[in-house]
Amino acid sequence: MKPSIPDWLQHLLDKPVAIFGGGVSGRAAASLVAALGGEAVIYDREADVPARREFTATAAGRHGLAVFSPGFALTHPWIRCARSAGCEVLGELDFAALAWPGRILAVTGTNGKTTICQLLGHGLREAGLDVRVAGNIGRAFSEVVTAEPGRAETIAVCEVSSFQAESLRFFEADWSLWSNYAEDHLERHGSPEAYFRAKLNLLHRTRERRLLYGPAVRDAAAAFGFELPVEGAVDFGPRPELRDALAGTVFAEAPQRENFLLARALWQAMGLEPDTLLAAARSFRLAAHRLQPVDEVAGVTFWNDSKATNFHAAEAALRRFSRPVLWILGGRSKGGDIAGFIRRSAPHVRHAFVLGETADELERLLRAEAVPVIRCNTLREATERAFSRAVRGDNVVLSPGFASFDLFKSYEDRGRQFEAAVAQLAANHRAAGDGARTHNSNRPAPMGACTPL
Repeated sequence: MKPSIPDWLQHLLDKPVAIFGGGVSGRAAASLVAALGGEAVIYDREADVPARREFTATAAGRHGLAVFSPGFALTHPWIRCARSAGCEVLGELDFAALAWPGRILAVTGTNGKTTICQLLGHGLREAGLDVRVAGNIGRAFSEVVTAEPGRAETIAVCEVSSFQAESLRFFEADWSLWSNYAEDHLERHGSPEAYFRAKLNLLHRTRERRLLYGPAVRDAAAAFGFELPVEGAVDFGPRPELRDALAGTVFAEAPQRENFLLARALWQAMGLEPDTLLAAARSFRLAAHRLQPVDEVAGVTFWNDSKATNFHAAEAALRRFSRPVLWILGGRSKGGDIAGFIRRSAPHVRHAFVLGETADELERLLRAEAVPVIRCNTLREATERAFSRAVRGDNVVLSPGFASFDLFKSYEDRGRQFEAAVAQLAANHRAAGDGARTHNSNRPAPMGACTPL
């Protein structure tokens, strides 16, 4: 069935729709345009799909609507050009929301967004509800609207990044969750306050200001002079009554415990049965590349935390270990206080291996903190050098703290290349008769001196 959209938007489909970006979001938006009976024209200078390379004033005159991918900042020349030509300009999430008939639960935060979305989706299905999970999680909302159109009672759980939140005008969430706040994406937003303000726009797109948020969000709002609904604050303090219930799950310890508490607060607010969320937590498995053991080679355990693309996530990973680790880090900077990041991390590191665009700066800062450091050209080299300096009982942790796009296609690509490098190490040592034991990455990590606390 063709999705229903407002009349004003339907009229804009009389002309071809300009799509800025030929990636996941752009392609999904183009498919939604087609499902609505319109024609889409993709503009992207580097797309792997057929696309026009330039968007000019002449091109803008051929369109009434332009839909842009999250990677396009609001100051992008193409967006300015489209607006100057009188086009309606929408972010992909806004565009999809106008065609969505059901309810929306929005999730944002510096870290934990994907895990919370997946837990909510899993839990809501356990509760017997019709649910879709979409957004920044890797499946564009437009794709869901096109491929799995819902009904009025269907719930869309949408992961919303700051890139998406800042431009929202029509998206309307029934509830929004904001897990945490730490400086990130300063290369896009310019300052920590501007980054916070971008996410804060989600509050203005939430019905009755029904926002649930963690302590770090509360503290940042106070520091920047913003007011949040007091009743939405969620306490992440001890919950003795949940200790046994969460034992053996990924939510037993921080930071995942905080993600569960935020989901639990929503569960209570929506009047859902608590046992269904606990059941979902017990059967929940983290998505790949989130501080998971890859293999143990000659008594050295390798951990893949490639999803740690910012300081906050990498620091949380390092704190999970009871003794200093061999740390692989580096990538493309997103701005922020790199010196502070290294200063806070240094006590948790025995030896560091740096690579990517930030390698020079990281090497200098680590040496200033008296952390032994080796600069590497490739991830495979970093993995091999870390292993050569490890002893039985050590942990080699890939938790980069930076974006992956300097050397890799994505954080997933980076994580897979790390796993491939570890697999090659393991194969070499097995062939040499130097034993290696393989671990199931989905099983809970064993407790002890050489594992996360």
